[in-house]
Amino acid sequence: MANQEFQQTEMPLQQVSGDERAPLAPFMGAIPPGPAWFDKAMAHTPDEQTLTVNGGTVETLVWGDKRLPGIMLLHGNAAHASVWRPVAPFLAGSHRVVAFSWPGMGGSGWRPKYDLSDYTDDLICVAEQTGLFDQKQKPLIVAHSVAGGPGVLAAHRHGERLRGVVIVDSGFRAPENDHRVWSDPRPHHIYPTLQDALARFRFAPTQPAANAFIADMIARRSLIKVDSGWTWQFDPALWRRLRLSSVWSELAEPHCPMAFISGEHSKVTHGLMDSIMAHVPDESPHIVIPDAHHHLMVDQPLAFVAVLRALLASWAC
Repeated sequence: MANQEFQQTEMPLQQVSGDERAPLAPFMGAIPPGPAWFDKAMAHTPDEQTLTVNGGTVETLVWGDKRLPGIMLLHGNAAHASVWRPVAPFLAGSHRVVAFSWPGMGGSGWRPKYDLSDYTDDLICVAEQTGLFDQKQKPLIVAHSVAGGPGVLAAHRHGERLRGVVIVDSGFRAPENDHRVWSDPRPHHIYPTLQDALARFRFAPTQPAANAFIADMIARRSLIKVDSGWTWQFDPALWRRLRLSSVWSELAEPHCPMAFISGEHSKVTHGLMDSIMAHVPDESPHIVIPDAHHHLMVDQPLAFVAVLRALLASWAC
């Protein structure tokens, strides 16, 4: 990973009220126990690849036979491809499943700038290199959170190559805020031990982590060892370099089927979701998963898989 610069600061662990802001602190560095289905899913290890995409490296995980129809899983901001490890094996029996870390995140290389249009080019390039367009049946894209922007652009620009696009708990920037750039540089801290770093992990936006075994897996794969301790793997300048533009016009004109999945306790307000659904084609379903927050694959992973399976069956072609 290029251009790694870390700001070392004093980070004594503080008592944080509520488990939402420090869900792993009570485990003191130990791995929380998980159920049998989770252990089985994690034992289904993906083929880990490093691809060259648009001049940089992209960390890619692949499950399933290359002769099967494809599914691409896209993670949200400052996350990484491994957030899909508990989910992907449940889809890999019938599909070739691909997840990758966006440039600037996870184990992918860093760039001088990031924007939704470039990310759309990246996902198409990864799909081509992993063979998702090689089968008779077109691939499905599942896009969580900020990945919803590239997902919408892919449906608009490349929809004729896609089986469909599923937007997962994603709001969309209004046209008047087009081309807005995040201003917070969020420099990384370095933690002296892995236990200290894990204790500082939390979801953004903050939410309960009832399935601590999934949160722990995500947290461990979010960290990287450096000389003086542990720090976060994503580009510390990501927010400053990330260009978020409106995809509102493209949202109304997809060239493939679209569906929307939300958590019952979503960060996306009911008013915004109503506006989105009024803006998209009438045949686009909206499915709400009970007792789920923004990170659906963490809160209700098995219910999330069931919804994806139902959508795949309804879009069979």
